[in-house]
Amino acid sequence: MKKRSLFFIGLLVVLCLFALTGCGGNKPAATDEANMKENVDVSKLVKNDAYTDIEKNILKALEPLPNMGDGKVKVGVVLPTLSNPFYVASKAGYEDAAKTLGIQVEVVSGAKEDDVEGQLNAFKTLLSKDFNAIVIIPINGMNLISGVVEANKIGVPIISSGTTLNAAAAAEAGAKIAAHMSNNFTEQGHLAGAYISEKIKASGAQTAKVAVIEGLAGASQGEARRDGAVAAFKEAGMEVVAIQTGDWDRQKAYNIASNLLQSNPDLRGIFCANDTMALGVVEALKVAGKKDQVFVTGIDFLDEARSSLKAGELNASVAMAPYIKGKGTLTLVLKVLQGHDISQQNYWSPIALITQENVNNYDDWK
Repeated sequence: MKKRSLFFIGLLVVLCLFALTGCGGNKPAATDEANMKENVDVSKLVKNDAYTDIEKNILKALEPLPNMGDGKVKVGVVLPTLSNPFYVASKAGYEDAAKTLGIQVEVVSGAKEDDVEGQLNAFKTLLSKDFNAIVIIPINGMNLISGVVEANKIGVPIISSGTTLNAAAAAEAGAKIAAHMSNNFTEQGHLAGAYISEKIKASGAQTAKVAVIEGLAGASQGEARRDGAVAAFKEAGMEVVAIQTGDWDRQKAYNIASNLLQSNPDLRGIFCANDTMALGVVEALKVAGKKDQVFVTGIDFLDEARSSLKAGELNASVAMAPYIKGKGTLTLVLKVLQGHDISQQNYWSPIALITQENVNNYDDWK
């Protein structure tokens, strides 16, 4: 994987007929001088100005902008779950954006992040209503394909956001996505893995044992984050001793971390594909008395992750902008409904690396 910039705010929108889309003995620093060395220069990894004028830049990327809705446009939004604070923020973003754009919106979801059937049923319930368009964030690349096929048959355009359908399976089923707004999930994982590696090297070790906890098996965002983190670790010369599936679950991540410490007592870093799992790992490390030894990163910058960073426990979280993204996605929906040319493929991914050192600068992030 070639070295490239770990951050760009190129607010971009992906649109097409359908889219896819060291070893034992390395001890943590114990002296004040050594601890000072562990303060990594984050600017070398990412330019943390992601939140500056995000909304302005999203809308600029979507130009020419569509006309405002007339209050009669009805859009359904299918989230993976509302049990994760990340998607709660996303729901609020869609609902607030709808008010400013002249759109009626209804947000539904599955019960949990692995409730593939529940999410599909919620999607199909929306199809039985009179919606002009539906936004989907599939739990995995397969579970909403039959719903998209139904939507295609009745002429309801489907816009995917973040995650999308498996390309081969969608093509075989004839499921077509009208437009897709994407995140660079691989880059998120790479950024977090690179940060852990830099922290380890700043503590005086040139190599160390690290591990990866990915999300739900088959979920494209978790797999991409896993691959990005593994690539970053290998580039930095770290030894990846385990890659395990945590299903986005806090308790499962806690158990995985506890077992990893038993088999690898000299472990120095754990990348988690979301904050929920990262917080479970932090708890396991605290119980084992090894939090100061092991660097932990997550993704999403949840409110609880913010508190953990401020408490000096979680080391970093890669932040996206679920609230703001709602406005971008609904603006894209209006472009689709109003017949705008959406043949240009673009890419949208606002990312910031939030650490214990800079967390107080991101109190307004949402």
